Amino acid sequence: MNAVTMGGHVVIGEGVKFGENVVIGHHAVIHDGSEIGSHVRIHDHAVIGKLPVKAKNSATTSTNVALAPAVIQDGCTIGTGAVVYRGVLLGSDVFVADYATVRERVTVGAATIIGRGVAIENDCSIGANCKLETNSYLCAFSVLEDDVFIAPFATTTNDNYLARSQQRFGQFRGVIIKRGGRVGANATILPGRTIHEEGVAAAGSVVTRDIPPRTIVVGVPARRLRDVPPEQWLENQ
Repeated sequence: MNAVTMGGHVVIGEGVKFGENVVIGHHAVIHDGSEIGSHVRIHDHAVIGKLPVKAKNSATTSTNVALAPAVIQDGCTIGTGAVVYRGVLLGSDVFVADYATVRERVTVGAATIIGRGVAIENDCSIGANCKLETNSYLCAFSVLEDDVFIAPFATTTNDNYLARSQQRFGQFRGVIIKRGGRVGANATILPGRTIHEEGVAAAGSVVTRDIPPRTIVVGVPARRLRDVPPEQWLENQ
């Protein structure tokens, strides 16, 4: 191995690839075929390359599709107890905090922060320089473009049928948050909704309609409050 430092009771699967200067904490597990870049830190009890496990009645998890190895690019940090599934690609300098979960077929762009206890479900695409704060939830089939901010306990949803009726199958729709979109604490985004460029869902809002660019919405259901002030535009940061 190329300058890999390991704690006690680490489990390394077959065919795992390491870059330079990798540090692995105690009791970490790295499954077969995973690719770990240089200058990566994997903390105690983290799991990399986990295969998904399907409940008998799961509507969105599939175990009969071949998954590529987990790829952790240079400079990433994986926190204590975090789980990164097989089929995940983490771009350079991504930070995955303690006890976060990143499910299969998820891509995460460079320098994005995934906070403590965040759950990212399968088949999501997350851009660069995003921040998903503590205990926020990103449902399956969602897309976040670059520079998106998600506050603590924000929730996204993808099932308009709330797990009832056969009609729901094949109609799961995640959320789309365009570049610079922001979601406040405890806000809820309903299935298939789009937050357009630099739109804002205020804390506690329930978003039932698309949010236009650079518009702040608030309330239950969310309604337009005002425009995003120019001093908050990305181009002015």
